[in-house]
Amino acid sequence: MSREARRELWRRWREGQTLTEIGEALAKAPASIFATVRQAGGYSPAERTRSDRSLSRSEREEISRGLAASESIRSIASRLDRSPSTVSREVSRNGGRDRYRAADADDAAFSRARRPKRCLLERRRGLRSAVASKLSEDWSPEQISGWLRREFPDDAGMQISHETIYKSLFVQARGVLKKELVHHLRSRRLMRRSRHATTKGQGRGMIKDAVSIRERPAAAEDRAVPGHWEGDLLAGSGNTHIATLVERRSRFTMLVKVDSKDTQSVVKALARRVRTLPRQLKKTLTWDRGTEMAAHKDFTVATDVKVFFCDPQSPWQRGTNENTNLLLRQYFPKATDLSRFTQAQLDRVARRLNERPRQTLGFRTPASMMRSTVAMTG
Repeated sequence: MSREARRELWRRWREGQTLTEIGEALAKAPASIFATVRQAGGYSPAERTRSDRSLSRSEREEISRGLAASESIRSIASRLDRSPSTVSREVSRNGGRDRYRAADADDAAFSRARRPKRCLLERRRGLRSAVASKLSEDWSPEQISGWLRREFPDDAGMQISHETIYKSLFVQARGVLKKELVHHLRSRRLMRRSRHATTKGQGRGMIKDAVSIRERPAAAEDRAVPGHWEGDLLAGSGNTHIATLVERRSRFTMLVKVDSKDTQSVVKALARRVRTLPRQLKKTLTWDRGTEMAAHKDFTVATDVKVFFCDPQSPWQRGTNENTNLLLRQYFPKATDLSRFTQAQLDRVARRLNERPRQTLGFRTPASMMRSTVAMTG
């Protein structure tokens, strides 16, 4: 692929075009485009430039013509206003007088000019070990970067940006982090790419006597007081589901096994779990318009937790829970049969999520936030 074609490829990739669209524009197979992009980890390489001190292609062509005319090295150098030693080295390293070719010499010089600098994680073993360890525990690069800043505020050698971690994972040619660590990333992606978000609305049934989120206490909105929860069902294959509950102040997550999506099964399972909470953590629950909470009055009677419902097609009103469900897809990818997980297994996943630091909490963990909350309010 020519340099011009590569530039066009990366321009289209940055715009978010698909591999197929790029391939059609460049008359290349999508697999060929993928190989090029994958090799660079999805990162558009910086445009290479030549040093003004380097010989140009036109100068090399002039050298080739001079050699063909049996001119001396000194004569050719004088015409180019270059030192004889520069021209002599150029000819010697590219086949000598009889085999020198300007185009081949120029391509070889451009290739030899690559002097990749050793990346940060390659140079700092301790930092590399810490990053690899946290990645294996399912921490995101952003969480690792923030945690390092908190743990080693005065040690520049233990600081790294999340983008550098991503690049070290995606560009495997660097060879500093094991390829297997990529599978610990939440998205499971193998390379950087433009993000496209599509939201598909879902039909919702009517819920009798639903109380709007607009009537929810102000204390729940500003997250100043603990005990206000958001909930939803995480869907899997075969019409299987897991109920998710997230405390708004601490982002503490609970996962609840449900036998089916009908309202009696969901409400019974949720009530059984919520009743185990301390009194100060049982205030409100915000749900979407899913009919699985049609029996919300029964839930309130069983737990003394009042239920509020979002406006139709307004998932952002439960933003904390929506974000948590995205995090959980790392453990429960779409098309997973969720019925095969026991409550004990769900508890282990929730514990792992709750022990990961969050940027929104100043890189503290939901578990530590919940412990301090219970201690203060107990």
